[in-house]
Amino acid sequence: MVISYQEKIIALWTVFLLGTLFHTQLGLMPLFHGQDIAIADIHNNLNIAYILWGMLGFFVLPMFAIIVMAFNDSKRYRVIHLSLTIFYTVLNFLHVVLDLEVTPIAWYQIALMIVLFFIGLLLNIVSLQWLRAYNYYKRLA
Repeated sequence: MVISYQEKIIALWTVFLLGTLFHTQLGLMPLFHGQDIAIADIHNNLNIAYILWGMLGFFVLPMFAIIVMAFNDSKRYRVIHLSLTIFYTVLNFLHVVLDLEVTPIAWYQIALMIVLFFIGLLLNIVSLQWLRAYNYYKRLA
């Protein structure tokens, strides 16, 4: 059985999103420990609102990438997708560096971000292979 590039990419994005979910603790980890997840007075704190919107965008873009990938096989989308994966790799690298500045350092979070960074690198490689496969099959046709 041959696994397509799209299936590999969808699997990598899914693993990445699960890791991101754990990293950002989107209410699941605190809930498991009986902690309140509500942010008090979010409407009067614009900084928190911007951060949460940014986190939502960071999480939703890969979800859309997965959906579009299931229905679109064009070269244009492959280029856009590769650009998105590279963008996320840069963001993940910066995230690791910035997390090292937080005190106290949560080493389990650093380890997770390093794993996510390497998943992102693998995502870049498979996305590049997917793009190159388009050119290869075009030459055969």
